[in-house]
Amino acid sequence: MSDSIKKHAEMQNQTKKYITDELIEERLTMKGFSEQDSHDEEHVFDSVCKHFDLTLTDTWKPNLDFYIYEESTADGYTAYIATHDFNSINVNENVYQYDSELTSLLVQAITDADHGDAEIYVGALNDGESWVTDAMNELYIDLYKLYVDTITDELFDEGYVKKPDASMLDVLNLIANND
Repeated sequence: MSDSIKKHAEMQNQTKKYITDELIEERLTMKGFSEQDSHDEEHVFDSVCKHFDLTLTDTWKPNLDFYIYEESTADGYTAYIATHDFNSINVNENVYQYDSELTSLLVQAITDADHGDAEIYVGALNDGESWVTDAMNELYIDLYKLYVDTITDELFDEGYVKKPDASMLDVLNLIANND
């Protein structure tokens, strides 16, 4: 690398604060959304509920924001109900044959209930159902990405910059050596 390019690169490094993965992770940890925390199911659950100002409950009450629960048909098959109004069930819109659809329904119910102090009934809340865990993990990942973007914007506002690619220095060096 030519001396002038090295000197320019050194000057740039001395005067600029660079955004690094470590710095972003440090700020995520301060907000409770670190990568390490994402492996703790209880933390994920609590973080999602806190962000959306939401309570998930397995205690049946009238007038909740949403209900997801299991029922049985007359001939003994399992059916899943997902509705805003348990007094008005529409078979075409609120009844599901497979629990594989419940993850997206719970995610949608949580994001729709983002008005503060929301409460959603989940009949299988403490049954270890994978669809509940999958929904909470999906929302946590979305929030993680949101916080990474927010933190990056905050760092830009604080005067941080993205570190230039080494390839750009290589291009400058190539140009300087070809003169």
